[in-house]
Amino acid sequence: MSYLKKFFIFIILCCISLQLDANVEEGRDVYVQNCANCHSVNMGTGMGPDFNLVSYKRKRADIVRYVTSPSTVFREFGYSSNAMPELPLTPQEIENVSQYIDSLQPFKLWMKKQ
Repeated sequence: MSYLKKFFIFIILCCISLQLDANVEEGRDVYVQNCANCHSVNMGTGMGPDFNLVSYKRKRADIVRYVTSPSTVFREFGYSSNAMPELPLTPQEIENVSQYIDSLQPFKLWMKKQ
């Protein structure tokens, strides 16, 4: 099997596994109910960073870590203070909202060649 075929199979399997773990539509609902007061999408107004920028700058695992415990990781993310509360979300809701945020930008900063 050629390298290209193996690569496409790998990508397809990754996409399938992501869909098994989280749901973008349910993540959007979590966003609307819990995040939209402070975070915009598509460069609206909000106290927190726009989620399109978050999607561009952060890996999904980083989004999960921040949502799970913002008060312990904010400095690691380059913030001088933390205004984000710890939200009463279930682990599944955190997975779903992180999948939604991650889905906003197809191209990521970490994809750029250095």
